[in-house]
Amino acid sequence: MATIDSGRVTGLREAVREHYASAARSVAQGKAASCCGADGDPKAVAAYDPSAISELPHDAVLASLGCGNPTALAELRPGETVLDLGSGGGIDVLLSAKRVGPDGFAYGLDMTDEMLELAERNKQQAAIENVRFLKGHIEEIPLPDSSVDVIISNCVINLSGDKDTVLREAFRVLRPGGRFAVSDIVLQGRLLPSVRHSLEAWSSCVAGALSEEEYQAKLAAAGFTDVGVEVTSVHQLDDLLNEGCCGSSGCCSGGLDLGELTQMQESAGRVVSAFVRARKPGPLSPPTAWPPRR
Repeated sequence: MATIDSGRVTGLREAVREHYASAARSVAQGKAASCCGADGDPKAVAAYDPSAISELPHDAVLASLGCGNPTALAELRPGETVLDLGSGGGIDVLLSAKRVGPDGFAYGLDMTDEMLELAERNKQQAAIENVRFLKGHIEEIPLPDSSVDVIISNCVINLSGDKDTVLREAFRVLRPGGRFAVSDIVLQGRLLPSVRHSLEAWSSCVAGALSEEEYQAKLAAAGFTDVGVEVTSVHQLDDLLNEGCCGSSGCCSGGLDLGELTQMQESAGRVVSAFVRARKPGPLSPPTAWPPRR
C-alpha cells in the first residue's frame, strides 16, 4: 500500500516542493527540468502533438515533468472549465485553454512559488487570457463545490501523501457528470520497501505510486463511477530515478547499486505510466466557465 502515517506528510510535501522548485530554477537558467531527448527537449513532451507545443513558450516546454498528455485524454470541449492539479510551468493549462476556447476557462493549481512564477511568465508570453494559476495544495483545492467540468493532472497525484483527500476534493469541485482524466505513475505488483520509503524516490514519482487496484478502489470510495486505468508505457526504475536527478550513485536506493535495485524491482512489480479516467455521477450539463464572464 502507498498509505503513509500523518507524521510523514509534511516532510514529503517539503521534499516534493524543493524538488520542483529546483526544476523551475533550472528552467530559469535555460535548462530542461528533466532529462532531455536528442533534440534537447524534455522526454516528457514526447506524448504531445509537436504542432501544439510549438505554439507555446519554450520555458513551458522545458518545465514539462509529466508522464503523459492529459489534455488529449480528457477530450476537452469548447466552453468547458478545466482544473489542472499540480500545474507546474503551465504546459497543460495553456494547452487546455486553447482547447476550451475563449468561452471556456483553465485553472492551474500548484504549491511551489517558483513554478507559479514560471507559469505566470509563460501565460503572459503566450498571451492567453482564459487562464488563472492558483497557489495551494491538491488536498485543499481553493475552488467552490461543483465549479469545474474536467480535472486533469500529469504525474502529480502520486506525489501526495494523502491521496484519499485529493480524490475527495476532486469529486467535490467537479460538476455532476464531470470528468476526471489524469496521467499518473501506477504500479502493477508491489514496490520494494527500500524504494517506498525513500524521499528522493517519492519526489521522482515512484515511491508514492498506487497500484491499479488501489487507484480504482480509492476513486470508487470518493464517489466516482466509470473508473478505468489504461497503461501507456512501462518504465525501468533506474530511468525514473535518474530523470528525477538522483543519478546512479544510489541516493534513492539506500546505498544499493541502482542497476541491481532495478532488477529486484522488476521481479516484484512493474512501474508504468497510465491514463486514469473516472466520472462524477449525474447528468451531463452544458459547460459553464467559472468564474462568470465580466
